Amino acid sequence: MTNTLPELDRLYEISDEQVQEFARNGHTQTLNLLNADEALVYRNVISAAADKFNEEKRNLADRDTYGKAFLQIMNLWRVDEGVRKFVLAKRFAHVAARLLGVANVRLYHDQALFKEPGGGPTPWHQDQNYWPLDTDKTITMWMPLVTIPSAEMGMLTFASGSHRNGNVFDFVISDESDDAFEQFVRQERFPLTRPAALNAGDATWHNGFTIHNAPGNDSDRMREVMTIIYYADGTKISAPQHEFQENDLKTWLGNKAPGSVADSELNPLLL
Repeated sequence: MTNTLPELDRLYEISDEQVQEFARNGHTQTLNLLNADEALVYRNVISAAADKFNEEKRNLADRDTYGKAFLQIMNLWRVDEGVRKFVLAKRFAHVAARLLGVANVRLYHDQALFKEPGGGPTPWHQDQNYWPLDTDKTITMWMPLVTIPSAEMGMLTFASGSHRNGNVFDFVISDESDDAFEQFVRQERFPLTRPAALNAGDATWHNGFTIHNAPGNDSDRMREVMTIIYYADGTKISAPQHEFQENDLKTWLGNKAPGSVADSELNPLLL
């Protein structure tokens, strides 16, 4: 099957303006990163894998705020060859390295984030609070596999420039994080930015410290999004600061010792 999937090694050119925008705002976007045919083929692959490995069986009404925000299925590249081809694609890794201003990047992990019809909002948060990585050179690609015509389907929303503050709070995604970051974003008067619409195969990119959220999905269709997290090659592992970073160290970094280079077999070099 993987032999019939489109190759994703053709590089996508990133402009100096996009690099500067990412450095300034902590986010940018790449339109037509996949063409319509590529997006459709890989949507089918990723959706099938997400459906197969999704472990959330509760009704939407029975879940907490985090559970209502999205179905989250991680590290599909380890269990599905088609998804592996997508996640390890040089096209995406090249964009990540270019935006970070580094020669090469490693994979942290992938995650399918499928927001169901009627799914709740994703609270304000910073991704990197989960990650025991001693660097600010981290980046997430957020790619819709279906067209998101408006914010009401759960469009990612950024507090532009908020990445420059580093880790603000030790709150994971929760009602508590939403309240605290909402006050902080208002206090610091960060501009709020989100695409008006995205087609399948477009993507946004954000720094691990960029504060962001997403509204609920008020449409009658699943908001299918695939994300890939990257960090600069040579990054070292930091000492975990709380139980969630301890879990990430074991799950995504091969449980290597703090202070060592983050280069386990779970974190392949991509360029």
